[in-house]
This record gives sequence, C-alpha cells and structure tokens, in this order.
Amino acid sequence: MSPKTVRLFEPFTLRGLHLRNRIGVSPMCMYSAGDGLVGAWHLAHLGSRAVGGAGLVMAEATGVEARGRITPGCPGLWTDAQAEAWAPVAAFIKAQGAAAGIQLAHAGRKASAALPWAGGGHLEEAQGGWTTVAPSALAFGGPLGRVPQALDGSGITQVREAFSAAAGRALAAGFNWIELHAAHGYLLHQFLSPLSNRRTDEYGGSFANRARLLLQVVEDLRAVWPERLPLAVRLSCTDWEPGGWDLEQSLELAPLLKARGVDLLDCSSGGLTPTAKIPVGPGYQVPFAEALRRSGIPTSAVGLITEAAQAEEILSQGRADQILLARAELRDPYWPVHAAHSLGVPELCKLPVQYGRA
Repeated sequence: MSPKTVRLFEPFTLRGLHLRNRIGVSPMCMYSAGDGLVGAWHLAHLGSRAVGGAGLVMAEATGVEARGRITPGCPGLWTDAQAEAWAPVAAFIKAQGAAAGIQLAHAGRKASAALPWAGGGHLEEAQGGWTTVAPSALAFGGPLGRVPQALDGSGITQVREAFSAAAGRALAAGFNWIELHAAHGYLLHQFLSPLSNRRTDEYGGSFANRARLLLQVVEDLRAVWPERLPLAVRLSCTDWEPGGWDLEQSLELAPLLKARGVDLLDCSSGGLTPTAKIPVGPGYQVPFAEALRRSGIPTSAVGLITEAAQAEEILSQGRADQILLARAELRDPYWPVHAAHSLGVPELCKLPVQYGRA
C-alpha cells in the first residue's frame, strides 16, 4: 500500500495547528489527582501515548470549578496552581511531536461521585461530597440518586465564567487544543436534553433555549482562545432514549456551533440516563460522525474502534476526519506504530530513537 493512500497517517490541519496523523487519544478519566492537581501519573500516562505516535493526546475531563468534578480524584483548571501543574504535561506531549489537548468539563448532577473502584455512587458530605447543580432539580438515578440544585441566573453566569477562565488557564499551561465536553450526561448535555432540562426560562423548553448555554460557552471560549488554535466539542449525538436528545437535534446544532467558531465535533452518544439501551458493537457510533460530517463540519469517530484496518476504512470512506481511541490506547500506547506496520507503511510512524533497538 502506497503511503499516499493511507488516510490514517495523513497530516490533519485545523486552523493553525498541524497534526502529524489522524490518530487521537480520547480523554479518559484517571481519577488520580488531588485537589484538582495533576502529577507524575498524568505525565507518564499521557506522555507515553505521545511517545507512541498519536497525533493528538487529550487530557481527561478537567473540572472548570470544584463542584464540577466528577470525583474528588478528578483534575481541575479553576486555579493557577492547577494550570502550573498541567504545564509540564502539555510540554512533554508537544516535545514528542503530538498536539496537547484538554477536555474542559462540568459534571453537573453527576458530580460528587466516589471513585469507580470505591463504588462510584454519590458521596455524602461526611465522605467529602458536595452539593451538585443542574438545569433542573432532577436526579440522574441509580447510584447517582442525589437531587441537584437547579441553577439560577447567577449560577449560570458563574458556570460560564468558570469555563472561560479555565480556557485561559489551558492556554497558559501550553495546551493547543481544547475540547468542550457537552456529552455523556454532564452539565452542558443536561441543558441540551429535554429529559434533564425542564426549565421554563430562556434556558429551557425549545431547542433554541436548551442549546443556549452551550452556544454561549462556545462564544465565551472563542473570546479567550486564540483564533490560530482549534476548538472542538464532544457531543452525545443521541441519548438512546425516547423523547431525549437525538441525531436530528445534533444536526440542527452543528451549524450553530460551526458559526460560533467550533472546528470539529467529537461524536459520541449516551450517558444521560442509567436506563438507556445502547447497541454497543464495533464502530457503533461512527454513523453519527458520518452524518454530522456530511452537514459540513469535520468530525472525529469514536466507539470500539480497535483495529488499524477498521480505522483506515472509516477515514478512506469519508465517514470521519479523525479517529479517537480510548481503550485501544490503554491496552497499547504504541497502537499508532503497530497500525503503521499492519497497514504496510512502517516508515510513517516509528518508535522514538531511544527505542530504536526494539
């Protein structure tokens, strides 16, 4: 196979950022920070994926305010000290030739949870838990049964300001890619879906009202995030629930996001309810990336993409612009190197010189 025909290893440019290939590492929660501060674990975890050849390495869901963390072990960007802790991580990723991305997030009603290996349910105050917020006073359900406080106008303003400040700190830390998390049942997704948003003010009811906060946050971020750098949004393209957010609404939202400066949509699904019946299988979310790409915005495909040939087929058929890997990268930080070999183009992704003897 000629290198010119291998889409997976073609460079990918958004705005002024040039990625060496179309392989990205998805944000994956590590639950290994203290007081929102990252450390050696994050440097080793994210740095090894950059060494392994990915074009983009994205840091996990990072809370824009303390109450927006999923768990007490989640990282943050609500203080300058947290930005300083992230700086060596971003620098190392970029030194290995990858772009350094970070996902800005607010967990909303799914915040204040125990670490997954400690059960994952809502923490009581005596266990270090905190008050959660959401568009409406509706619990997620299951082990996350606490009823959140519905945000008032000042609370919404506080959330917007937190996202904006976190974007400024991400820039100061050296990141050159931001993904705004509006998926998986977290706060911005909670505003989008009629299943979690029962408001009767300008942030609830109609599609335009439910999309308002996300669009405002995008505008806020674009005011502080340089024009030369990309801004992506992760969407749950469907709730997999009757009466919830769906692909039709995602297609209506996409051009609104693009008009406000979003460069790419990371197309995921689900996470809003504990009862959704999701037809999980290889590439099960790729149709969302394909549909939104056809609407005129670049997309990333995610979801049980594990094999190099599978990833290459998605790209070569024009179904997405980028492949984001999660579990496959956890199992094999050198997935890009091995993919290049399996596709017959080992010269397009090599081990670092330090490992050349291998």
